[in-house]
Amino acid sequence: MYEYSPGLEGVPVTRSKISYVDGQKGILEYRGIPIEVLAEKSNFVETAYLLLFDRLPLKDELEKFSRDLTVHRRIKYRINDLMKCLPEHGHPMDAVQAAVAALGMFYPDKAVLDPQIQYLSAVRLTAKLPTIVAAYARMRYGDDSVLPRNDLDPAANFLYMLTERVPDTFKAKLLDTCLILHAEHTVNASTFSGMVTASTLADPYTVVASAIGTLRGPLHGGAAEEAILMLQEIGSIKNVRPYLEKKLAAKQRIMGFGHRVYKVKDPRAIIMQQLVRQLFEKVGKSPLYEVALEVERVGDELLGHKGVHANVDFYSGILYNALGIETDLFTPIFAISRVVGWLAHWLEQIKDNRIFRPEQIYIGDHQKRYLPLDQR
Repeated sequence: MYEYSPGLEGVPVTRSKISYVDGQKGILEYRGIPIEVLAEKSNFVETAYLLLFDRLPLKDELEKFSRDLTVHRRIKYRINDLMKCLPEHGHPMDAVQAAVAALGMFYPDKAVLDPQIQYLSAVRLTAKLPTIVAAYARMRYGDDSVLPRNDLDPAANFLYMLTERVPDTFKAKLLDTCLILHAEHTVNASTFSGMVTASTLADPYTVVASAIGTLRGPLHGGAAEEAILMLQEIGSIKNVRPYLEKKLAAKQRIMGFGHRVYKVKDPRAIIMQQLVRQLFEKVGKSPLYEVALEVERVGDELLGHKGVHANVDFYSGILYNALGIETDLFTPIFAISRVVGWLAHWLEQIKDNRIFRPEQIYIGDHQKRYLPLDQR
């Protein structure tokens, strides 16, 4: 007999050294280093190395890793051609999933246990995902993709490929910090999806494509899009309380609030809010930001006693919106960051692999009589 736990809540599925969360105290660590420290002192490339290889890199290691990421930014012209054939009104996440799955056909080595293949696969996926996202973002409007620049860091290069304009260093640094915040978060839905795929010894491109499909949903990575749409729908501070009360009365979710793990405010949301504040101190506050502050205040009043607070998606959408990024690109940016977490779990999974094969509790009938078609 098995005990059923909906959503596998409270059921450990792996042992991991990659990240740690204490939802009661609001703690998140990557390889033992607090997220607040990494957000302040590190950058995305160094954090990616930490997650993938279980330690902070030495100077020469960081230089090589950064150089390799830069070299592998470009994508095959046939990947561009593939995306040009996709519907321009489609969601970018669908295009990104298709392109990542196709990447594996260009790098078909199935020796996933070979350390050199593992390294090159991690580099290629981390380097090429921003190029794919930016390319489709432009192609759907009939514009040519912009080639990456080798003199820009990943965040600045991504913004450049979106707009063909080099961003100022302040905005690029804000996005770089966002990439750190989204890079890893234990065995969430998309990571688990990738781990299940990895356990079959599928190639890493298939693993990441699987995780991207899971991230697509509004209960996971799509929440940032839903949160910004909610704020736009509310429109003004005076509408906040009646809007939230109506939602709660109908037993509907408040997007950007609550988390399966955190019972206090998401530590990433605290950092993200600080980033938003820094941005608006430079460019001036937007009405949307004022609405967000009121939503959080009223939301805490109505839901705080239940351990439901703002999560990272609540403020990330505001920041991306202020940077001029289109709403349906929020989740692809999440994927650009989270790919290093997925790959870290891929490497950890296949090191001591056992294919996932959970059990079920059968609740159907037995020994039912078969009725011929003319008797049904």
